[in-house]
Amino acid sequence: MRAPAAASVQLVGDFTRWQEHPILMRRDGDGNWRVTVELETGVHQYRFLVDGQWRDDPNSPLRVKNPYGTEDSVCRVI
Repeated sequence: MRAPAAASVQLVGDFTRWQEHPILMRRDGDGNWRVTVELETGVHQYRFLVDGQWRDDPNSPLRVKNPYGTEDSVCRVI
């Protein structure tokens, strides 16, 4: 996730029970935020929280509508 001006970026999704257990990401020297997560096999929905604001994954080609009128990104783990 590229967000050079952000103070905090969290990965949230069905695998974190959304905001119950967010995963903190770390910023590299180029303003990209990264984290490595081991996920169970299956289809997972997720989004980012950038300084508390919901953000899409611009690199995710798969998305599904959510009940809030926006879309969640989708990751398939095989």
